[in-house]
Amino acid sequence: MQSSTSVRDSAEKYGLVTRVLHWGMALLFAWQFTSALAHMLFEDTAIDEFFWGTHKPVGLVLMVLILIRAVWGLLNLKRRPPADSMAAGLGHLALYVLMLVVPAVALFRQYGSGRKFEAFGMTIMQGFEESQKIQWMIDLGSNFHKILGYLLLIMIVGHIFFAIRHYLKGDTQITDRML
Repeated sequence: MQSSTSVRDSAEKYGLVTRVLHWGMALLFAWQFTSALAHMLFEDTAIDEFFWGTHKPVGLVLMVLILIRAVWGLLNLKRRPPADSMAAGLGHLALYVLMLVVPAVALFRQYGSGRKFEAFGMTIMQGFEESQKIQWMIDLGSNFHKILGYLLLIMIVGHIFFAIRHYLKGDTQITDRML
């Protein structure tokens, strides 16, 4: 049996690194969806300004964390707890894909716009002349970031629903993997 402080994953439970990434990202996703909701409902207010100003930097952090999480998951693939069902495995795969694609298309849009992107005092992307905009990148982000973000939110709500359902049915071996 694995101790609850094991760093690596095992067939019975996710390790400390996986759990810290999971719960840390859960908090950051909650922040992201709150910032998007505040921007939609309270545009041009202090609430919008406070939350929306963090949306891009937090999105960048999430992009880095999902890349780390994906690599960590691949390194631990043979040790990880098995999926409860094919649907659960496909659902988790869809979550990973959306977690990668949503910020990626936003970064494409940012780059294509030619606007400089700074986060945490660092220049992430240098800006360039407006006449050099890359329209297909702007269109990709504009057409898909928001809708795929909503799809990701729906998938996350489903993920939470099924985790709670497992717990309430007494399938605690499923929920204890990540707790």
